[in-house]
Amino acid sequence: MGKDVIVACDFDSAEKTFAFLDQFKDRKPFVKIGMELYYAEGPAIVRELKRRGHKIFLDLKLHDIPNTVKKAMAVLSRLDVDVCNLHAAGTREMMEAALEGLTRPDGTRPLLIAVTQLTSTDQSRMERDILIREPMEQVVIHYARTARDAGLDGVVCSPLEAGRVHDACGAGFLTVTPGVRFAEGDKGDQKRVTTPAMAKQLGSDYIVVGRPVTAAADPVAAYERCLNDFVG
Repeated sequence: MGKDVIVACDFDSAEKTFAFLDQFKDRKPFVKIGMELYYAEGPAIVRELKRRGHKIFLDLKLHDIPNTVKKAMAVLSRLDVDVCNLHAAGTREMMEAALEGLTRPDGTRPLLIAVTQLTSTDQSRMERDILIREPMEQVVIHYARTARDAGLDGVVCSPLEAGRVHDACGAGFLTVTPGVRFAEGDKGDQKRVTTPAMAKQLGSDYIVVGRPVTAAADPVAAYERCLNDFVG
């Protein structure tokens, strides 16, 4: 899988999702299904978007005791998504259990990646709210190494940390990076952000782009701009 732009379909209904994606006509963007859409529509939305030909990143960020996550991943493995994720903070044991649950009897599985620190979190919030006092970059790299050691395929991190993750974990260890905005765009609730072009320069493998595309006056043009800036 080469570099690509993943469009975050953060909608609250299948109807809104299809109306958005129908604008792309024959194009089939790689899409992210997050909690809002999955909780609204359930696995049916995953099956329908797969039927329509989209690659899917199922972004549910599992975080629970290892056995619970293992069983949940076994259920998700039946949906034939391309990528799913969990929180690295759930510990190596949880990640190993998740990988076991996600692997089908024939040995195949979706890619599994771990969230390091959310791009809405900055150093001061991390220290104040979750009592992690090490530098953000050090925390992200530690979580990435733990995920790699657990057998995962990559991490979700800020583009700002992508290059260091590759340095620590290898070029083949995937970096999936939200927190991407156009230079003139509103950062919204994101703290650690870059442009698509800067994310490419910093070493991101995939960028996840939501509102800059989904809320654009011309979503298809905004998507094409992301592709041109990031993939080239």
